[in-house]
Amino acid sequence: MRSLVLANLSLAGVALLSLSCAEPAAPFTGLPFIHDDFDAAVAEAKQKDVPIFVDAMAAWCHSCLSMQQYVFTDPKLAPVVDDYVWLELDMEKPENAGFREKFPVEAFPTYFILDPRDEKALIRWIGGCSVERVLTLLDEATLAYNGEAPERLAQADALYAAGNNEEAITAYQDVFDTADPGAPYYARTVESLLFALSRTGDHERGLALAEETLPLLRQEMCAGNVVSYGLDFAIGLAEDDPERQRRIDDMETQAQAIANDTTLGLVPDDRSGIYIALLAAREAAGDDEGHKRVAAQWAGFLNDAAAAAKTPAERVVFDSHRLSAYLELGEPQKAVPLLEQSERDFPDDYNPPARLAAAYRSMEAWDLGIAASERALSKPGTTGPRRLRILGTLAELHKGKGDSGAARRTLADAVRHGEALPQGQRSESLVNSLRNKLEALGPA
Repeated sequence: MRSLVLANLSLAGVALLSLSCAEPAAPFTGLPFIHDDFDAAVAEAKQKDVPIFVDAMAAWCHSCLSMQQYVFTDPKLAPVVDDYVWLELDMEKPENAGFREKFPVEAFPTYFILDPRDEKALIRWIGGCSVERVLTLLDEATLAYNGEAPERLAQADALYAAGNNEEAITAYQDVFDTADPGAPYYARTVESLLFALSRTGDHERGLALAEETLPLLRQEMCAGNVVSYGLDFAIGLAEDDPERQRRIDDMETQAQAIANDTTLGLVPDDRSGIYIALLAAREAAGDDEGHKRVAAQWAGFLNDAAAAAKTPAERVVFDSHRLSAYLELGEPQKAVPLLEQSERDFPDDYNPPARLAAAYRSMEAWDLGIAASERALSKPGTTGPRRLRILGTLAELHKGKGDSGAARRTLADAVRHGEALPQGQRSESLVNSLRNKLEALGPA
């Protein structure tokens, strides 16, 4: 091409005094997230007149890590880098507690697209997703930012983003009733409605929605989420419902088929979620053999995904669910080598030793578990809510060893820590659970 340009210029009689080539574009290495600085992100977004994409995450969250390693690094996102300000907020850090008070984070990860002009959320998305879903979300958010989104959809999104699930259900239902299944916001409307219904405990309505939409979305990448919701809703039906078992069986069959369908291109996190729903179905049926069969399938899928990882950071994404799968199989010892490797690869990360402690607890290897818990507690990042769970595991290890005094001191420490957490990070239910365990140990 350069030779052709030169030839054409020469033929035109143009004298070329010099020729300079533009610098090649830098390779895309991932979205340029600002870390844990909401005010800086707002200021930059106002200056650029663009929305803010917020990743509200936690360092222990499997789906959060999956998104960071497999989605936010995808070159397909390179064209939209300058269209947003990208902000990652670790919800376990004290400085981010105020954000969680203002914006509801009901599960990890939660993604918000904010308008910096009034600091209100245009869209909230809960859970992992594919790069294609991210791009669709961004397209929809651009319309909302420019005031071009359908009015009722914008109202539903605002209610949902504010955590007002009851009113969001009504608004999203109105959108759903008139939406064309081919509309770009159709799948998001369905998934948002399913989540809101799960939060309100409306199993019948949620199941009916999954049953209605799954045939339309069966070939879409959201099929995994829809069928997982559907199976959970079916299990949640009243046990005296005469249709309950038939509807569970139907959803379970579809879930198994989608889990096995390699043509769908599901992100690994969504496929893993299907196995969790399938395990719940086998547990509800009291089918120990079937439960172990699904757990073995789940472990096999996760091991294959981990083996295909190109870097240790990609591989460690699967540690949490691999441990869970081995615990379900009653084989926690199989998780020990992989977690030990992760601890070597990431010596400052509290997650590998914390997970080792859980594996050792199941193995009744009390001293090894206590040592792993103490290593986890010494790492950076254990000052937030996750510290409570690590302390809870440590207390159980002390109790298992027969040291009720150490268990009591550990639980008392956990309760004090929980009570001191900022409002946006405090979990009263978890603190109450720790108090109950402390009381059950009796007086010192």
